[in-house]
Formats: sequence, C-alpha cells, structure tokens
Amino acid sequence: MEKSLFEQMGGTYTQVGDYLLPNLILPEQQGQPIGVWGQRHARYLKQHRKIIYMNLLTSGKLNDYLVDIENQAQNMFLQIVKQLAKSEGITEELKAKDQTEWVAQMNTVCYRAREIVNSKLIY
Repeated sequence: MEKSLFEQMGGTYTQVGDYLLPNLILPEQQGQPIGVWGQRHARYLKQHRKIIYMNLLTSGKLNDYLVDIENQAQNMFLQIVKQLAKSEGITEELKAKDQTEWVAQMNTVCYRAREIVNSKLIY
C-alpha cells in the first residue's frame, strides 16, 4: 500500500471505528505575552482571515507574529499620540495650568490614535 503524503512527511494515523484520523500535534509556541493589540489582531484573523490564522497556528509562528504586531502597533500608537499632541498644542504647560482640559484633549488624541492603528495595522 502506497503511503500518503502525510505519512511520507512523518505523520501517523489512529484507527477510530472504520476511520483513520490523523494524529495532529501543534508545534511548541514560545510563551511571550501578547498585549491588547496582538489579541485584537488574533481575534480579527480568527474571524475574518481563517486560513492565515490556521497557517500561522499550525506552523508554530502565530505567537511570534502576534508579538511583532503588538510591538509595531504600540510603537505606531505612541508616535501618533506624540505627533497629534504636538500638532494640536497639547503641552506640559497646559497640563500644569489645567489638568482637566489636558486629560480631555489627550483622551481625544488617544482615541484617534487607536482608530488609526486599528485601521492601518490591526484590522
């Protein structure tokens, strides 16, 4: 009997009733923590890009990929916040003079920065 491609690559089967089921073992994943950006992107891949998600998962590259997305997103977010705050005149002087106004303006800037990162990198 000729071996299947799966068997030729070292795969094995288990007999369950009349069926042969492949014994699939996922590769070890590095346990680096994934932050909110990476988790958000993982959910997006799982729901809308299932083939990419499964390829990354089964190749053992998902964790590294999500850690990279997390780092890129965090760096992009911080850079955008800095640029928006500067362009809108949100300064340390404003923070010292009127903390409530500074917080309100920074919250708006952070919201806009999150939306930009989400649209360019996460979704």
